[in-house]
Amino acid sequence: MTQETSPDRMRYDVPTVLFHWSCAAIIVLQFISANIWGLFRNPLHHQLVVVHLTAGMVLSVLLPLRIMWRAGWGRRMPASDRWLDAVMARSVEYSLYGLGMVEICLGYLWRWGNGQAMSFVSVQVMPPFGKFSIRTIELLHELHLYNGWLIVVLATGHALAACFHYFILRDNVLQRMFITGNISDERNR
Repeated sequence: MTQETSPDRMRYDVPTVLFHWSCAAIIVLQFISANIWGLFRNPLHHQLVVVHLTAGMVLSVLLPLRIMWRAGWGRRMPASDRWLDAVMARSVEYSLYGLGMVEICLGYLWRWGNGQAMSFVSVQVMPPFGKFSIRTIELLHELHLYNGWLIVVLATGHALAACFHYFILRDNVLQRMFITGNISDERNR
């Protein structure tokens, strides 16, 4: 077995895997917190908002690092042997990167444009500019909301595609995104 076909070469490198699952977990946390905080009164409502803002600030560092790692040093693997699958996989991947960066920018602009600080746990990051008009704030809120839903829909499709590969096609696409595990031809039986 050559180094190119060894099981370790058939999976993503550890930083890529850690970036992937960390970003995925934060995005799920973001989506859940934003969609349930309206169900609660203070102090839980406030705590959920702070969790959302803190996780958003972490994501605003993690996602650009992930993109830089992916572009510069991360292990590159073929998306698929089939042309259409490869185009779809890369389109979703790059769309999620782009929409994630847009979502982060919209979140900061909406919060700061409303004259409110970003909260990182208990540290307040004050707005670097003045308040926006009410209409601009409403537009930013709507864009942030709809973009968030678009991210969740694409990410859900991405997860379902991985499940399709694992359960139906019985290939090793899903296992490539885990740090440990046995990648072998057993799945192809």
